[in-house]
Order: sequence, then structure tokens, then C-alpha cells
Amino acid sequence: MASRSARLPETPGSIAKQQWLGSTSQPQMGGIDMNELLDRILTAHGGLARWRNFTEVRATIVTDGAFWGIKGLVQDQAPRRMTVGLRQQRASVTPFGAPDQKTAFSADRIAIEKLDGTIVAERSNPRAMFDGHEMTTPWSPLHRAYFNGYALWTYLTSPFLLALPGVGVEEVEPWNEGGQVWRRLRATFPAGIATHSDKQDFFFDSELNLRRHDYNVDVAGGFDAAQYVDDTVDADGIRVQTRRRAYRRGPDGRALTDVVMVAIDLSDISFT
Repeated sequence: MASRSARLPETPGSIAKQQWLGSTSQPQMGGIDMNELLDRILTAHGGLARWRNFTEVRATIVTDGAFWGIKGLVQDQAPRRMTVGLRQQRASVTPFGAPDQKTAFSADRIAIEKLDGTIVAERSNPRAMFDGHEMTTPWSPLHRAYFNGYALWTYLTSPFLLALPGVGVEEVEPWNEGGQVWRRLRATFPAGIATHSDKQDFFFDSELNLRRHDYNVDVAGGFDAAQYVDDTVDADGIRVQTRRRAYRRGPDGRALTDVVMVAIDLSDISFT
């Protein structure tokens, strides 16, 4: 399996650490004793009780950015429909590669399928596809499908994924962003969750809106990323950030904003 880097600085003293319920289990939302700040954040985003009423979120996505060209991929501006599971780690985007195709993502399998379910391509243990990859290593459609699946699952379940069993959460030093002080939660993810990297930072403003998300892109050589999120909307009582812009992150923690690596715009969001 491709390694997950842990380049975010270590801070001792976890506020909330829970036992992972077995590496083969699908993660289930909720069920931990949350620290006070995380509890307030989840309440501000609609509350864990409301979140538990839903099993799925759908959104229209438009994607852009320099990252795709670096990977030898062509990115168009066509809207696509993203579906993300809230009870298990699964996701699908339609269309993908052809008008009659979609993806089927889970942590241990990625597939490209026809709309009738016929398999076009698939791979078990998909993380192993990225062994030895660097920033400029070209990607195939399956590489892209896996990245899209885990990344959009991460984004569309944030910040509620911080309440998953096995996710360690601690508050670390606040961050000054353009004169604003943002509080910061550092998450440590277990191996059973497919995501960018083991350690990730989530930044929240004075109204507890998610504003920034830092991680290492382990499937692309582990480069440091800072993703800014804004344009918050209410979707079925859940607060969702609809504009995401990811940049490379410098040694001082500041985003290198000269090049947008990945741009994601979300609309028509609904929970069921």
C-alpha cells in the first residue's frame, strides 16, 4: 500500500481518541465522546442528530485546476453528479469517461461501470496502484476515479467525519489567516479510512464555519496541500461549503496561491 505521510507537525495530548472498530469494518458515523469544540462545530453544521437521519448526499460538481494536467489528464468544465454514502465509505460520479459510465468507489475497491452495472475496469486494493508515485507520475482513469471517490467523500462528509470511531481529534494552536484567528482541529485517521493522509488539519472561523483543510496528497508523492473552503449553504439543515480551492503549501504553512491545483464548485446539494 502506498504510504500515508504525516508531515503536519506533531502536538502532544489528544483531546479525543477512540478505538477503531477493526480495520475490515466499514466506518459508521457517530458514536464517540466528542470534545467540546468538536461538539460545537458539529452543532453549527446542523448537528449530529440531524446528520444521522440521512444515508446519502448528492451534489453537482464542476472541477478544474492545474493538478489534472500534471497527471496527464484532460479536465473539462462539464457538470457531473456526485453521490456519497454517509453510513459507509462509498461514492460514485456520473458520467465518467463516457456518457453511459460511472464510478463505484469504496475503500478497498474502485471500478468504472456502465450505467447498467457492466464493469469496464476495476481494481481491488486500489491504494497499491499508487506505490512509488510522485507528483508528475501519470494517472490512468482508475487512478483518477479512486482519487475522486475518496476526496469527494472526505469533503462532503466534513466535518462530521471527525466523529467517526477511530478518528483521533485534538485542538492544536490557532492559525492567523489575514488577521482572522481560526481554531484548528488535527485529525488522525485510521488505516481503514481511505483519505488524503493520516494527519489532516481542519480550520474553523469565529462562527465555526469550516474555512481551510490541510493535508498531504499521499497518492501523488505526498505533497503538502492547503485547501480553502467557503460559500457556505444550508442543504436540508446541514451546513455545506460549496467552493474549494486547493494549493500547494509552503514550509511556513502558508498556501502558495500562484497556482490553483484543484478547484471544486458544488451546487444542487441534497441529503436523503
